[in-house]
Amino acid sequence: METKRVQVVQDKVVSVLHSGSGGGVALGPKPRSYRFSVNKKIKRIALKSALSAKYADYKIFVIDELAVDEIKTAKIVALLKGLDVNSKALIVTADADEKVYKSARNIKGVTPTHVGTLNTYDVLNNDAFIVSKDAIAKIEEVLA
Repeated sequence: METKRVQVVQDKVVSVLHSGSGGGVALGPKPRSYRFSVNKKIKRIALKSALSAKYADYKIFVIDELAVDEIKTAKIVALLKGLDVNSKALIVTADADEKVYKSARNIKGVTPTHVGTLNTYDVLNNDAFIVSKDAIAKIEEVLA
């Protein structure tokens, strides 16, 4: 328990001395948000630039149809082996396809997504860009 010593002078309390208490920090750190916003036009230009860089490096693989009949990781692994993709890959579908997502999410280095959530960071962070033809049409529609 904390003890307090009180100095009394002529029946008046002059000061309270706390034993064991510390002082504060002068001009200490304050919480701050480091967020900033980027304009939509700039985001679109950045995504175009990232996709152009992948195209120039021959890292875009276009597939006629990216559909899985059942949720099996082995089917996505076979697809990646057929394309000779051994590193990080981004698999993009036209719409949110639960079977493709669940089949690919367990593979290390593979990021499944759809056109609605496609972003510049994912394109640049992954080495290979695997996309279906109908997803390419949607990407062109969004970026045009």
